[in-house]
Amino acid sequence: MGEWREECAVFGIFGADRASELAQLGLYALQHRGQESCGIVSVHDGRFFVEKGIGLVADVMTPERLAKLPGRQAIGHNRYSTTGGLNLTNTQPLTASIRGEEVAIAHNGNLVNARLIRRRLEENGSLFQTSLDTEVFLHLLAQGEGDFEQRLLAACGEVQGAYSLVLQTDRAVYGLRDPNGWRPLVLGQLETGAHVLASESCALDLLGARVLGEVQAGELVRLDAKGVTRRPFLPSAPLKQCLFEHVYFSRPDSVVFGETVDRVRRRLGRRLADEQPADADVVISVPDSSNSIALGYAEQSGIAYELGLIRNHYVGRTFIHPTQAVRDHSVRVKFNAVEAALAGRRVVMVDDSIVRGTTSRKLVALVRKAGAREVHFRVGSPPVAFPCFYGIDTPSRAELIGARLDLEEIRAFLDVDSIGYLSLEGMKACESRPDTWCDACWSGRYPIPPEPTAAKLSLEGPRLWGPTRSA
Repeated sequence: MGEWREECAVFGIFGADRASELAQLGLYALQHRGQESCGIVSVHDGRFFVEKGIGLVADVMTPERLAKLPGRQAIGHNRYSTTGGLNLTNTQPLTASIRGEEVAIAHNGNLVNARLIRRRLEENGSLFQTSLDTEVFLHLLAQGEGDFEQRLLAACGEVQGAYSLVLQTDRAVYGLRDPNGWRPLVLGQLETGAHVLASESCALDLLGARVLGEVQAGELVRLDAKGVTRRPFLPSAPLKQCLFEHVYFSRPDSVVFGETVDRVRRRLGRRLADEQPADADVVISVPDSSNSIALGYAEQSGIAYELGLIRNHYVGRTFIHPTQAVRDHSVRVKFNAVEAALAGRRVVMVDDSIVRGTTSRKLVALVRKAGAREVHFRVGSPPVAFPCFYGIDTPSRAELIGARLDLEEIRAFLDVDSIGYLSLEGMKACESRPDTWCDACWSGRYPIPPEPTAAKLSLEGPRLWGPTRSA
């Protein structure tokens, strides 16, 4: 798919020797969720130690930097900016001294009322150091009454939106999910007895940790010297788990929202084959997030699956295009077509979603240049027509091809012989609990309305692909 920006990843660990090294491994497993920056905060003898940097985990968290992070507890964060610009100041975890107590916080999600709260806090004298909505939590914690957990409860009572949090004091690590459960968070235990929190179970797999279960929506988990304490913490609300976690964001080997992601995507592909069949010779995927959907399509349709596109995994998001000539070849830097699999054949090209459509168009051109006789584009989700306000950095509605063009216009823009999307009903039918999901980016039904000034909802903007249609 290539045009969504990932969200973020959080990680926490308590009770392990060299906790920061294990945190680094956990963040490495979660690299797909954020590739702009990363940070780790450890605690030793009551002191906080912080290391952050711009770039990938393996490049930032070197042995020299990890040596500066002693202690048996730590939290970490991978970031792709959903709010706030890219700079070191905006790199999480954030730390603060609140009433003589050090606190660190890492956040995956997005608060829809952060701007209003921030304006109120600033009018009352609060000074913000970052442009992150995450910092709102720290200021609310500072203004609250009672102990840490009481102040955290009061802070969560003021914010609205999506948040999976890991926090730490000098004595404990906490995990918390918002009452709607938008973003995932899982709890595990190492063989040594140490406990870990992570955005996805693939991080626990890398550490050899046993999965103890998901942190439930509205649940607070405390890791400390006594072990694990879990309790309902926030008022109950309807579950609104992000369906795009299953469609695209999560790793296929993770168990997210109680389902193995690969199995859900296989079901999406099989349903897509039923709803949008094609008379073709081969099925190929747009790697890598679409691989499982394409396999499901091939299994259900009986059409052979081929490796038609190969992705270069060594191209990071920091790859710089210094000249127009290089920028024009940006897709070729990341992908190459396999001529032997495509030449003279009718090809079903499967992707998980289409955002702007510009990358998809270039990939179709690659497939045609490799000799494909026909290209039939199939998408494992409905047309994306609305931006996300709950933790995914999406384009504005004016930039979304599904909001601006009808099906025939999209087909013509991509230069394919046919195009077919999975229906919203079909997508939900592939889930074991079809009524527990947020589908706002497809339906426009926002469970918590975004701020009234949310310009991303406007269809006014440049005509990127030709005629504008009524939404």
